[in-house]
Amino acid sequence: MVLEGKTVNLRVMEREDVDFEVVCYNEQGFWSDYLPIVEQSSKSERMKSFDNQTMFGKLFVIQKKDGTRIGFIHHRTNQPYGTTEIGYFLLPNERGKGYGTEAVQLMVDYLFLSKDIVRIEAGTNVGNKASQRVLEKACFKIEGTLRKVAFDRGVWTDHYIHSILREEWKEPKILTRVT
Repeated sequence: MVLEGKTVNLRVMEREDVDFEVVCYNEQGFWSDYLPIVEQSSKSERMKSFDNQTMFGKLFVIQKKDGTRIGFIHHRTNQPYGTTEIGYFLLPNERGKGYGTEAVQLMVDYLFLSKDIVRIEAGTNVGNKASQRVLEKACFKIEGTLRKVAFDRGVWTDHYIHSILREEWKEPKILTRVT
């Protein structure tokens, strides 16, 4: 499945994307200054993770129209409440170009068009203004602050919880075409 946007496409991650995933996961700059330091992953560890994906979520590759892979976006349903959460990561040199906003808009369109859900949520470190702007442009609203929710680089950090409700979405922001 491919979700087509104006400048990026989202496609479900395949086995052949695991090498790209390993390179990204092991590049410290990929995780930004607002996420905990992540242990490096081997290809075999990432392959196990890929093989154990559940029906409650999916990982998509974000790629430019020329096919260049520039990041990932995922969704997952949190049980037992049925809320849907998204998360996204872009290569450092591809940030600030609108790709993240379009990827989030595509994912929101896809989820509301294909699933019986009323809410999509995402979290950001309170200092991550760029990611907050991405969500704001995609019509998410900050609902509140999760205090000391993550241990990051030796300190406990606060995160904002953002959401968009189906009635706030109203209609696709991007003409999502699924191929």
